Amino acid sequence: MTSIVLGGGVALPLRYANRHGLVTGATGTGKTVTLQKLVEGFSNAGVPVFASDVKGDLSGVASVQEGPSFPVAFWDLFAEDGLPIKTSVHEMGPLILSRLLGLNATQEGVLNIAFKWVADPECPIHARLHTLDDLRAAVGEMMDHVDDIKTTYGNITAASVGAIQRALLVLEGQGGSHLFGEPALDVNDFMRVDRYGRGTINLLSADQLMDSPKLYGAFLLWLLLQLFERLPEAGDLDKPKMVFFFDEAHLLFADASPVLMETIERVVRLIRSKGVGVYFVTQHPLDVPGPILSQLGNRVQHALRAFTPRDRKAVRTAAETFRQNPALNVQDVITQMGVGEALVSFLDHGGVPTMVERIKVNFPSAQVGPVDRFQRVAVIKADPLRVKYGRRFADDQEAYRAFIARVDAAESASLSANEAAPSWHDDDNESATVSTTEGATA
Repeated sequence: MTSIVLGGGVALPLRYANRHGLVTGATGTGKTVTLQKLVEGFSNAGVPVFASDVKGDLSGVASVQEGPSFPVAFWDLFAEDGLPIKTSVHEMGPLILSRLLGLNATQEGVLNIAFKWVADPECPIHARLHTLDDLRAAVGEMMDHVDDIKTTYGNITAASVGAIQRALLVLEGQGGSHLFGEPALDVNDFMRVDRYGRGTINLLSADQLMDSPKLYGAFLLWLLLQLFERLPEAGDLDKPKMVFFFDEAHLLFADASPVLMETIERVVRLIRSKGVGVYFVTQHPLDVPGPILSQLGNRVQHALRAFTPRDRKAVRTAAETFRQNPALNVQDVITQMGVGEALVSFLDHGGVPTMVERIKVNFPSAQVGPVDRFQRVAVIKADPLRVKYGRRFADDQEAYRAFIARVDAAESASLSANEAAPSWHDDDNESATVSTTEGATA
């Protein structure tokens, strides 16, 4: 299998699928069906997929009337509708945490200082930050050592410390504490292939998570960064190693700081060299910043409604981003298409976009619409990873020891890899290192 046929004879070549993509369209125009069709196609091609299931509709991919069901893994931050996903405050880092907490630049600087201070062996509370309680305790201690901190790291104020503490309480109220703990996610567990050679479809249950938009956006950004940091360079492949679908993509960019936007742009630009394709799913092309939009080579545009000035601008933007087809007036067609119709342009023949075509998207193989609760529970119970991620620790100390052992092992492996790497680099290529712990200091 070398391509995924979306409909009307138009196919996405797998060798260019890691050049990223965009699926847009108004509510009710068929984006979810298109997403399911792409997800099924990648799975059949042996490419594991991660996708956020915002309304539960994608879960139908676990139910097939004829033939073997697709390999599906359900995940859930709240551990109610899937396997839990957890990490540590230390591994998430101040950059994403600042976004998660809604901090301004000054408060973000203080949070960076907190991370650096507790990591210093001379710090009176020297430790690695595991949970939100650890972070709260560290931030609370800072004012008792303000003179030493100011001399070494920079100024901090009671107002900024108080703002961080209040933001931590808000995050806990939104369920953010569920994200931190053990056992921690290993992103390699997203990369499974079943006995038929089909890639696992990893679905994040996001209906409850969407009640906290900042948590949703920051959480998926952290997952994307984990894939970027953990996966080795892959070069040009015949098909991606994995594809990441980011539904409700506008939540990733809303209110993002310049430092965070720079990080997102750089990850999107460089992650394709790791063999990962990133597909943004949203209503308007305008939801995606220009520097990122320009990197999305594969486009599927469902109908848009031109009721407002912003809608009309979105129609023009969508029309202008396609390679024009003399047989189509793209700007008119965008507002006239029916449900399930789409304008499509994929990369082909050396990575050049094809002329835009109007197609009817083929119907998916699996059930369209959510599976029932019994089917979902059956899939979760049958998942071999349930043993790993369902582990319970005797107490917080045991969980903390597991966290320390895991982080120490990861850092030792990273150090060994760096020591074994060549001491030179190609100045024409950017470093592929993007750290979640980087950020501005006050």
